[in-house]
Amino acid sequence: MKGPSWMSVLLLAFSLGSANSQSVPSAQTPAGSPDRKPVIVELFTSEGCSSCPPADNLLRALETKQPIAGAEIIALEEHVDYWNQDGWEDPYSSAEWTDRQKDYVEKFKGSGPYTPQMIVDGEKEFTGNNARAAQENIRAALQQQLAKVSIVPDVPGKGDEQHFQVRVGDLPSGGDKADVWLAVTEDGLQANVEAGENKGKTLQHAAVVRSLQKIGSTGSKGAADFSGDPQVKFKPNWKRENLRVVVFVQDKKSWRILGAASAKIAG
Repeated sequence: MKGPSWMSVLLLAFSLGSANSQSVPSAQTPAGSPDRKPVIVELFTSEGCSSCPPADNLLRALETKQPIAGAEIIALEEHVDYWNQDGWEDPYSSAEWTDRQKDYVEKFKGSGPYTPQMIVDGEKEFTGNNARAAQENIRAALQQQLAKVSIVPDVPGKGDEQHFQVRVGDLPSGGDKADVWLAVTEDGLQANVEAGENKGKTLQHAAVVRSLQKIGSTGSKGAADFSGDPQVKFKPNWKRENLRVVVFVQDKKSWRILGAASAKIAG
Protein backbone atom coordinates (compact mmCIF):
# COMPACT_ATOMS: atom_id res chain seq x y z
CA MET A 1 0.00 0.00 0.00
CA LYS A 2 1.14 3.51 -0.73
CA GLY A 3 1.13 6.31 1.77
CA PRO A 4 2.35 9.88 2.31
CA SER A 5 6.02 10.78 2.21
CA TRP A 6 8.13 9.80 5.20
CA MET A 7 8.65 13.46 6.05
CA SER A 8 4.95 14.28 6.19
CA VAL A 9 4.27 11.19 8.29
CA LEU A 10 7.06 12.04 10.69
CA LEU A 11 5.99 15.68 11.02
CA LEU A 12 2.45 14.57 11.77
CA ALA A 13 3.76 12.03 14.26
CA PHE A 14 5.72 14.71 16.11
CA SER A 15 2.64 16.91 16.27
CA LEU A 16 0.13 14.25 17.37
CA GLY A 17 -2.56 15.78 19.45
CA SER A 18 -2.28 19.29 17.98
CA ALA A 19 -5.99 19.22 17.26
CA ASN A 20 -6.55 18.95 21.00
CA SER A 21 -3.50 20.75 22.34
CA GLN A 22 -4.92 21.16 25.84
CA SER A 23 -4.58 17.39 26.40
CA VAL A 24 -0.88 17.32 25.46
CA PRO A 25 1.43 18.72 28.17
CA SER A 26 4.58 20.59 27.27
CA ALA A 27 6.63 17.91 29.06
CA GLN A 28 5.55 14.26 29.20
CA THR A 29 5.93 12.23 32.36
CA PRO A 30 8.65 9.58 31.93
CA ALA A 31 7.98 6.15 30.46
CA GLY A 32 6.92 3.69 33.14
CA SER A 33 5.28 6.40 35.25
CA PRO A 34 2.06 5.35 37.02
CA ASP A 35 0.46 8.43 35.44
CA ARG A 36 0.75 6.76 32.04
CA LYS A 37 -1.04 3.62 30.86
CA PRO A 38 0.83 1.13 28.66
CA VAL A 39 -0.45 0.72 25.11
CA ILE A 40 0.99 -1.98 22.84
CA VAL A 41 1.45 -0.84 19.23
CA GLU A 42 2.37 -3.65 16.85
CA LEU A 43 3.63 -3.01 13.32
CA PHE A 44 3.84 -5.75 10.72
CA THR A 45 6.41 -4.57 8.22
CA SER A 46 9.15 -5.64 5.81
CA GLU A 47 12.31 -4.16 4.35
CA GLY A 48 11.11 -5.48 0.99
CA CYS A 49 7.97 -3.30 1.01
CA SER A 50 8.31 0.21 -0.43
CA SER A 51 5.35 1.49 1.62
CA CYS A 52 6.82 0.34 4.93
CA PRO A 53 9.59 2.90 5.68
CA PRO A 54 7.06 5.66 6.53
CA ALA A 55 5.32 3.27 8.94
CA ASP A 56 8.67 2.31 10.49
CA ASN A 57 9.42 6.02 10.98
CA LEU A 58 6.01 6.59 12.54
CA LEU A 59 6.47 3.74 15.00
CA ARG A 60 9.91 5.05 15.92
CA ALA A 61 8.49 8.53 16.51
CA LEU A 62 5.70 7.16 18.69
CA GLU A 63 8.17 5.18 20.77
CA THR A 64 10.89 7.82 21.16
CA LYS A 65 8.72 10.96 21.42
CA GLN A 66 5.88 9.43 23.46
CA PRO A 67 3.66 12.25 22.16
CA ILE A 68 0.26 11.20 23.53
CA ALA A 69 -0.58 12.39 27.03
CA GLY A 70 -1.33 9.58 29.43
CA ALA A 71 0.02 6.83 27.16
CA GLU A 72 3.19 4.81 27.50
CA ILE A 73 3.55 3.50 23.96
CA ILE A 74 5.28 0.11 23.84
CA ALA A 75 6.31 -0.71 20.28
CA LEU A 76 6.61 -4.16 18.71
CA GLU A 77 8.01 -4.13 15.16
CA GLU A 78 7.40 -7.54 13.59
CA HIS A 79 9.04 -8.26 10.22
CA VAL A 80 7.09 -10.73 8.08
CA ASP A 81 8.79 -13.05 5.60
CA TYR A 82 6.42 -13.11 2.61
CA TRP A 83 8.25 -10.22 0.91
CA ASN A 84 11.56 -12.10 0.90
CA GLN A 85 10.95 -13.69 -2.49
CA ASP A 86 10.89 -10.27 -4.21
CA GLY A 87 14.64 -9.73 -4.33
CA TRP A 88 15.61 -8.79 -0.78
CA GLU A 89 15.66 -11.08 2.25
CA ASP A 90 14.79 -9.05 5.32
CA PRO A 91 17.37 -10.00 7.98
CA TYR A 92 14.84 -9.43 10.77
CA SER A 93 11.99 -11.39 9.18
CA SER A 94 10.50 -14.58 10.52
CA ALA A 95 7.69 -16.94 9.60
CA GLU A 96 6.70 -16.68 13.26
CA TRP A 97 5.65 -13.04 12.83
CA THR A 98 3.88 -13.90 9.58
CA ASP A 99 1.87 -16.56 11.43
CA ARG A 100 0.99 -14.08 14.17
CA GLN A 101 -0.25 -11.63 11.56
CA LYS A 102 -2.32 -14.34 9.88
CA ASP A 103 -3.99 -15.03 13.23
CA TYR A 104 -4.88 -11.34 13.41
CA VAL A 105 -6.26 -11.48 9.84
CA GLU A 106 -8.58 -14.27 10.93
CA LYS A 107 -9.58 -12.35 14.05
CA PHE A 108 -10.35 -9.17 12.05
CA LYS A 109 -11.96 -11.19 9.24
CA GLY A 110 -9.62 -9.59 6.71
CA SER A 111 -8.98 -10.75 3.16
CA GLY A 112 -5.30 -11.45 3.81
CA PRO A 113 -2.11 -10.13 5.41
CA TYR A 114 -0.63 -6.86 4.17
CA THR A 115 2.14 -4.44 5.03
CA PRO A 116 2.43 -2.07 6.68
CA GLN A 117 -0.25 -3.01 9.20
CA MET A 118 -0.46 -1.40 12.63
CA ILE A 119 -2.50 -2.90 15.48
CA VAL A 120 -3.21 -1.12 18.77
CA ASP A 121 -3.70 -3.28 21.88
CA GLY A 122 -4.82 -6.20 19.73
CA GLU A 123 -8.14 -4.48 19.00
CA LYS A 124 -7.83 -1.95 16.18
CA GLU A 125 -5.98 -2.39 12.90
CA PHE A 126 -5.20 0.12 10.14
CA THR A 127 -2.61 0.96 7.50
CA GLY A 128 0.64 1.42 9.38
CA ASN A 129 1.59 4.82 7.99
CA ASN A 130 -1.69 6.44 9.08
CA ALA A 131 -0.57 8.72 11.92
CA ARG A 132 -4.05 10.07 12.58
CA ALA A 133 -5.49 6.56 13.02
CA ALA A 134 -2.59 5.74 15.35
CA GLN A 135 -3.36 8.83 17.44
CA GLU A 136 -7.07 8.10 17.67
CA ASN A 137 -6.72 4.42 18.51
CA ILE A 138 -3.99 4.93 21.11
CA ARG A 139 -6.16 7.52 22.84
CA ALA A 140 -9.15 5.17 22.70
CA ALA A 141 -7.06 2.40 24.26
CA LEU A 142 -6.49 4.60 27.31
CA GLN A 143 -10.17 4.20 28.23
CA GLN A 144 -9.79 0.45 28.82
CA GLN A 145 -9.32 -1.10 32.25
CA LEU A 146 -5.92 -2.77 32.46
CA ALA A 147 -4.35 -5.53 34.50
CA LYS A 148 -1.27 -4.74 36.56
CA VAL A 149 1.85 -6.23 35.02
CA SER A 150 5.35 -6.06 36.47
CA ILE A 151 8.77 -7.28 35.33
CA VAL A 152 11.72 -7.51 37.71
CA PRO A 153 15.02 -8.75 36.23
CA ASP A 154 17.03 -11.14 38.35
CA VAL A 155 20.75 -10.55 38.77
CA PRO A 156 22.32 -11.45 35.39
CA GLY A 157 24.09 -14.78 35.45
CA LYS A 158 27.03 -15.90 33.43
CA GLY A 159 26.62 -16.28 29.71
CA ASP A 160 23.65 -15.22 27.62
CA GLU A 161 20.69 -16.14 29.85
CA GLN A 162 18.72 -14.20 32.42
CA HIS A 163 15.60 -14.83 34.52
CA PHE A 164 12.80 -12.33 35.09
CA GLN A 165 10.13 -12.23 37.76
CA VAL A 166 6.80 -11.58 36.07
CA ARG A 167 3.62 -10.77 37.97
CA VAL A 168 0.10 -10.16 36.65
CA GLY A 169 -2.75 -9.02 38.88
CA ASP A 170 -6.09 -7.20 38.90
CA LEU A 171 -7.22 -8.70 35.61
CA PRO A 172 -10.27 -6.95 34.11
CA SER A 173 -13.47 -8.84 34.91
CA GLY A 174 -15.72 -10.33 32.26
CA GLY A 175 -12.92 -11.57 30.04
CA ASP A 176 -11.95 -15.00 28.79
CA LYS A 177 -8.76 -16.84 29.60
CA ALA A 178 -5.64 -14.93 28.60
CA ASP A 179 -2.11 -15.79 27.51
CA VAL A 180 0.94 -14.10 29.00
CA TRP A 181 3.61 -13.31 26.41
CA LEU A 182 7.21 -12.19 26.76
CA ALA A 183 8.96 -10.43 23.88
CA VAL A 184 12.53 -9.23 23.48
CA THR A 185 12.91 -6.14 21.28
CA GLU A 186 15.98 -4.34 20.02
CA ASP A 187 16.26 -0.65 19.18
CA GLY A 188 18.82 1.08 16.98
CA LEU A 189 18.77 -1.43 14.13
CA GLN A 190 19.18 -0.36 10.53
CA ALA A 191 19.97 -1.92 7.18
CA ASN A 192 21.35 -0.83 3.82
CA VAL A 193 18.95 -2.46 1.37
CA GLU A 194 20.72 -3.73 -1.75
CA ALA A 195 17.79 -5.12 -3.75
CA GLY A 196 14.02 -5.14 -4.03
CA GLU A 197 11.59 -2.21 -3.80
CA ASN A 198 13.76 -0.29 -1.29
CA LYS A 199 17.05 -0.80 -3.12
CA GLY A 200 19.62 1.86 -2.23
CA LYS A 201 17.82 2.99 0.94
CA THR A 202 19.09 2.91 4.50
CA LEU A 203 16.20 1.85 6.70
CA GLN A 204 15.99 2.54 10.42
CA HIS A 205 13.84 0.49 12.76
CA ALA A 206 12.28 0.72 16.21
CA ALA A 207 11.78 -2.09 18.72
CA VAL A 208 12.39 -4.97 16.33
CA VAL A 209 10.99 -8.14 17.86
CA ARG A 210 13.85 -10.60 18.34
CA SER A 211 11.92 -13.30 20.20
CA LEU A 212 8.41 -13.95 21.46
CA GLN A 213 7.38 -16.71 23.84
CA LYS A 214 4.22 -17.61 25.71
CA ILE A 215 5.18 -17.94 29.37
CA GLY A 216 1.81 -18.96 30.78
CA SER A 217 -1.92 -18.33 31.01
CA THR A 218 -4.35 -16.77 33.45
CA GLY A 219 -7.75 -17.91 34.64
CA SER A 220 -11.01 -16.49 33.29
CA LYS A 221 -12.94 -13.50 34.61
CA GLY A 222 -10.08 -12.25 36.71
CA ALA A 223 -10.27 -15.35 38.93
CA ALA A 224 -6.56 -16.09 38.93
CA ASP A 225 -3.45 -13.95 38.75
CA PHE A 226 -0.20 -15.08 37.21
CA SER A 227 3.37 -15.26 38.43
CA GLY A 228 6.42 -16.79 36.84
CA ASP A 229 10.16 -16.52 36.42
CA PRO A 230 10.79 -17.11 32.71
CA GLN A 231 14.29 -17.47 31.36
CA VAL A 232 15.37 -15.39 28.37
CA LYS A 233 18.27 -16.35 26.16
CA PHE A 234 20.03 -13.54 24.31
CA LYS A 235 21.82 -14.21 21.04
CA PRO A 236 25.39 -12.96 20.60
CA ASN A 237 24.51 -10.57 17.76
CA TRP A 238 21.93 -8.71 19.89
CA LYS A 239 23.23 -5.54 21.55
CA ARG A 240 22.21 -5.86 25.19
CA GLU A 241 22.27 -2.10 25.77
CA ASN A 242 19.54 -1.75 23.13
CA LEU A 243 17.33 -4.60 24.36
CA ARG A 244 14.02 -4.39 26.15
CA VAL A 245 11.81 -7.11 27.61
CA VAL A 246 8.07 -6.64 27.08
CA VAL A 247 5.39 -8.66 28.85
CA PHE A 248 1.76 -8.43 27.75
CA VAL A 249 -1.45 -10.27 28.57
CA GLN A 250 -3.68 -11.09 25.59
CA ASP A 251 -7.24 -12.40 25.80
CA LYS A 252 -7.52 -15.77 24.04
CA LYS A 253 -10.89 -15.05 22.45
CA SER A 254 -10.97 -11.35 21.62
CA TRP A 255 -7.18 -10.88 21.30
CA ARG A 256 -7.49 -7.63 23.26
CA ILE A 257 -4.34 -6.85 25.21
CA LEU A 258 -5.36 -6.60 28.87
CA GLY A 259 -2.14 -5.19 30.29
CA ALA A 260 1.55 -4.77 29.58
CA ALA A 261 4.89 -3.64 30.96
CA SER A 262 8.42 -3.29 29.68
CA ALA A 263 11.92 -3.12 31.14
CA LYS A 264 15.35 -2.28 29.76
CA ILE A 265 18.10 -4.87 29.85
CA ALA A 266 21.32 -3.83 31.55
CA GLY A 267 24.24 -3.82 29.13
